[in-house]
Amino acid sequence: MPAQRKRLVKSVKQELVKKSREAALAAVQVFNNPAITFKSEIYVVMMVIAWTYLLHAYYRDKKIDYRYFKRLPSGRKKFETTAKGAYKHWELERCLNCHDSPIDTDSANNLKFLIALRHEIEHQMTTRIDNLLSARFQACCLNYNEYIKKYFGQQYGIDRHLSFSLQFASLTEDHVDMLAERGDLPQHIQKFIDGFDGHLSPDEFNSPRFAYRVLFVPKTANNKGQADQVIEFVKADSELAQQVNAKYAVIKETERDKYLPAQIVKLMQEEGFPGFNIHAHTQLWQASDARNQKHAYGTQVVKQWYWYKKWVDAVRNYCQKNSAKFQ
Repeated sequence: MPAQRKRLVKSVKQELVKKSREAALAAVQVFNNPAITFKSEIYVVMMVIAWTYLLHAYYRDKKIDYRYFKRLPSGRKKFETTAKGAYKHWELERCLNCHDSPIDTDSANNLKFLIALRHEIEHQMTTRIDNLLSARFQACCLNYNEYIKKYFGQQYGIDRHLSFSLQFASLTEDHVDMLAERGDLPQHIQKFIDGFDGHLSPDEFNSPRFAYRVLFVPKTANNKGQADQVIEFVKADSELAQQVNAKYAVIKETERDKYLPAQIVKLMQEEGFPGFNIHAHTQLWQASDARNQKHAYGTQVVKQWYWYKKWVDAVRNYCQKNSAKFQ
């Protein structure tokens, strides 16, 4: 290959890597921006672009033609072009399906999930998928950072430019319940997720390259001088991880406060609602279908029903809205 041609190939490859990295950084910065509510949609689109350019750079470096073409009877290639005459390059899914693709199966599953998700959301607004799919978004970031450094050098890594985003609110039990319910997730998104996940083997589904699942728990340092970090990572093969049967993260569950009906009634009366009694409480939970497990308002222990603080807050809100009735 002439020297000028080699320089051109190298220049195009470097430009692809540069643009890929910029797209990935933009995706994460948008997702971590508290002022933006259209997070998931932008993140998915930008990360698909980032990975597409990354694989184009890889194939260019390996001298693998990633342009669409048809083979003529003469054996020559006829390249497909756009209306303006530009070559049609492979989209991300075609790059992943190439037998020369360097991407491992689990990382490819993660990307194919994002590609299919983009098809579901690109023409209509979605709600409440940011937190529900964050584990898969996190895996996508980690996978990207690993591959760009592996094939193009440590200097292209995005990890040194990003840190964990700070939160103004802690993850409460109510938040966990809300995420677990997924009640207002659009039906077409829910069906898509269930369908995609259903085709994965247990090992593929549980792979951290497909979805990087972690749970944050409050922790205080035992000694002065210990690192004051919000997040503590524990190795999957550690004794602690084995105890809680967590393959990729340590999960620490705390016992919730539980209340009997009489305790809730007494609490409401002490807060200025003397007319609120057991009968009123019974009428309220029956009308609200509060014992339905989907609400996560309480739990059955042997033969006794106990209410969580979430239900106490709901009762308090009810009393405040009907203060004239109970004062």
